[in-house]
Amino acid sequence: MREEQIEKLRGVVRDCVSKHLYSSAIFFADKVAALTNDPADIYMKAQALFLGRQYRRAFHLLNASKIVLRDLRFRYLAAKCLEELKEWDQCLLMLGDAKVDEHGNVYDSKDCNVMYLDKDGEDREITISSAICFLRGKAYEALENRAQARQWYKAAIKADPLCYEALECLIENHMLTFEEEKTLVSSLQFGSEDGWLSLFYSCLMKKYDKESTIEDKFRELEKESCDSNPSSPSFMHTLKNDSDLLACKAEYYHQCGEYHKCFDLTSVLLEKDPFHLKCTLVHLAAAMELGNSNELYLMACNLVKDYPQKALSWFAVGCYYYCIKKYGQSRQYFSKATSLDGTFAPAWIGYGNAYAAQEEGDQAMSAYRSAARLFPGCHLPTLYIGMEYMRTHSYKLAEQFFMQAKKICPSDPLVYNELGVVAYNMKEYKNAVSWFEMTLAQIPSLTPLWEPTIVNLAHAYRKLRKYDKAIANYERALTLSTRSLSTYAGLAYTYHLQDNFTAAIACYHKALWLESDDQFCTEMLSLALADESRRGIDAESEFR
Repeated sequence: MREEQIEKLRGVVRDCVSKHLYSSAIFFADKVAALTNDPADIYMKAQALFLGRQYRRAFHLLNASKIVLRDLRFRYLAAKCLEELKEWDQCLLMLGDAKVDEHGNVYDSKDCNVMYLDKDGEDREITISSAICFLRGKAYEALENRAQARQWYKAAIKADPLCYEALECLIENHMLTFEEEKTLVSSLQFGSEDGWLSLFYSCLMKKYDKESTIEDKFRELEKESCDSNPSSPSFMHTLKNDSDLLACKAEYYHQCGEYHKCFDLTSVLLEKDPFHLKCTLVHLAAAMELGNSNELYLMACNLVKDYPQKALSWFAVGCYYYCIKKYGQSRQYFSKATSLDGTFAPAWIGYGNAYAAQEEGDQAMSAYRSAARLFPGCHLPTLYIGMEYMRTHSYKLAEQFFMQAKKICPSDPLVYNELGVVAYNMKEYKNAVSWFEMTLAQIPSLTPLWEPTIVNLAHAYRKLRKYDKAIANYERALTLSTRSLSTYAGLAYTYHLQDNFTAAIACYHKALWLESDDQFCTEMLSLALADESRRGIDAESEFR
């Protein structure tokens, strides 16, 4: 058969692959490989077999060719076959011996040759060494060696910054702390045309930077700019409507505690792109915080129907049951999510929270400790361990875990709030004031969610006998919520301590209007009335 005809057959194979006609691609690739015995054609046939899910046959073809020992791409495709077959140890053996240090530098004298396969045209390619590092990371993660997986993912993204999947695994699986993420992204060698990518990667990291820094990055990516290529017609382009960027911004709003803003943004994005799974996760988290059980129910039904094998779907079911306070059912579905994907951090945390909600501390601790071990870059498991210790009045232990959470995430206001509560319970009122003030400094805008923090700050000032500051903070809390028994009771008691009985009586009445059988307010109201009556009698006798 003439070379022209063979080249046409190769074109037919490529076209079949592009049209997802894999059986046809395998048929014609088999004929081309038989006619030429060319390594490139053998590779093409193996690719067609891989895409047609005939992994064992593809691996046998590659392994029998012996070229697999001399060419990286053959070796990589053979290892991909073993990945699909879940033969992880064999996958690592196929990829060859190599070592990686904690900075992601690879030491491997063998992985340096691509002998038989040319690059495809002028398109930019992710280097084969980066893809191999990433596959090693996946294999180690599947073997539950997360330390090695983390190093190989770092090696993959350092070998080629275009290998986004490696960065996604590091970030989504909370394998790095914020500082480690920042160091890694700043160390990447981006091309001159990839400045936008460097900025985008920095937006994907944990949102632990200063509010102004994060918002500047979003603005930079969203702003319109002209095409820099002088040979093409000038046009305006922007990433402001990009789904990933909007999901990233929603995640930032959620972390800031602006749940309504987050929910509105994710609702708009899911209307446009209803199967964007990262946005779906943030949407579920916002709906949970807002107590929107109807939305959780609808989302859970749709996810289970569309993605029955994904951990996210059963996590959504667990969120619904948690929201309606059916904690036993919620545990069942959070557990199912973790069994489907052991690296899905929200399900582990939800599982612990469902136990904690029913004060089953030992089981909650077990779940949180598993999460802390699996996700060293996530501060929430450590924070919740501290909360469990605080619930059992082990304040010193709670403080240690809160400080550890603060080290991992120095910008979460909830961590500072819990440190303030611990200090208050240990009667360290000056420290409590300091922590509560720091909490409020971390919040971009005050919402009713943070009203208890302001009330706690007022309580701490009252304990320090700084009554004017206490009153100012109680009144500040009332601007966020006018239906808080604790606020009115605290304000009344502070007025009472100042001998302002009239104001105290008015506030005790407001507190009792909210909860008529509150024992403290009932007793203190009686005392305040008696004190005011006594003062009236004293004033009258003095006048006489």
